[in-house]
Amino acid sequence: MRIEFSPPDITEADIQAVADALRSGWITTGPRTKEFERELASWCKTEQVACLNSATAALECALRLLDIGPGDEVITSAYTYTASASVICHVGATPVLVDTAPDSYEMDYDLLARAITPRTKAIIPVDIAGVMCDYDRLFATLTLVADRYDPRPGTLQEAFDRIPVLADGAHSFGATYKGRPSGSVADFTSFSFHAVKNLTTAEGGALTWKPRQGLDGEALYKQVMLLSLHGQNKDALAKTKVGAWEYDVIAPLYKCNMTDVSAALGLSQLVRYPEMLTERHAHLARYSEGLAGLDVEILEHVSDDGASSAHLCMVRLTGRREEFRNRFIECMAERGVTCNVHYKPLPLLTAYRNLGFDIGDFPQAFARYENQVTLPLYSKLSAEEVGYVIEAFKASYQECAGDLV
Repeated sequence: MRIEFSPPDITEADIQAVADALRSGWITTGPRTKEFERELASWCKTEQVACLNSATAALECALRLLDIGPGDEVITSAYTYTASASVICHVGATPVLVDTAPDSYEMDYDLLARAITPRTKAIIPVDIAGVMCDYDRLFATLTLVADRYDPRPGTLQEAFDRIPVLADGAHSFGATYKGRPSGSVADFTSFSFHAVKNLTTAEGGALTWKPRQGLDGEALYKQVMLLSLHGQNKDALAKTKVGAWEYDVIAPLYKCNMTDVSAALGLSQLVRYPEMLTERHAHLARYSEGLAGLDVEILEHVSDDGASSAHLCMVRLTGRREEFRNRFIECMAERGVTCNVHYKPLPLLTAYRNLGFDIGDFPQAFARYENQVTLPLYSKLSAEEVGYVIEAFKASYQECAGDLV
């Protein structure tokens, strides 16, 4: 049996939706993109969603809305994908990394409090695997150090009485935290609809925000649209109205809009997304039951705080090190099962070493990474295939334990 890691769940209905968009004669940002934004806002229980070409673009737009740039610091986790931190560099600010808490994939909130200075202008927590962070603890921490927040006068920063929270929700669309959906908890939330995500538009992302006194939602949406389309004050759809060809460019900005072709796929996927989430959670339950009794730790996706989007099945090979983990992944591949690792902590990567980060300063993140493995998890995976992965896991673990004493 051959088990891929995370192929997209594409149906004939999805293909037909994309074909209909192609045949419509409107394939760039247009009516389908606007409809997708409205549907996503309904899912997130927020007022506005801006669709873009990636979660990275969404997160960078949030930083730019807040006028964050050179001289500012933005804090994120050392245990994440580069997109959480690269956007900080894109706007000219300084990334500050915080280690994970012991036995956790989340930032250590005590260390976070110590890392905050008057230059800190935003926090980017990461909903890894689709499990939402402890936002109550995060907001409580930021409230305690609110006196260190120094908003730049005349900017959106002044709408906040504490450091704004820009959630990297690339994994968490469809997750809930204490009864609230992802997108309605953090001040801003970015989502990814990349090919390997639960819900895909092939490439794509979105930014949403929760209402707050001092925030004009319509103005924010218009600003994101400017950021996403060269600073042009009319998109192609608006220019099709009779006599409405003329436009202005407000500022020399960027190009990161979503197309109607992508939105058509997203809208089709959204129809069956509840069913897809149910399947993913069912597979996680099968993994948990099948691997019970082994010396492994599986990330929990359901708790008293809520339910995740079941994006990744992250497993730790307890007490093992990199050599064992890497050999285990090879053994799984030999049995036809593709696994992955989420993630190499940022200080292990050349780009961040070159910025002066040293993995020795992040011992908890390294401890999580060195024995972490991610198993296949996707909605069209069958119960039989999950069973095969479990048997392959047991056989591979036993083989590695014999090879690497």
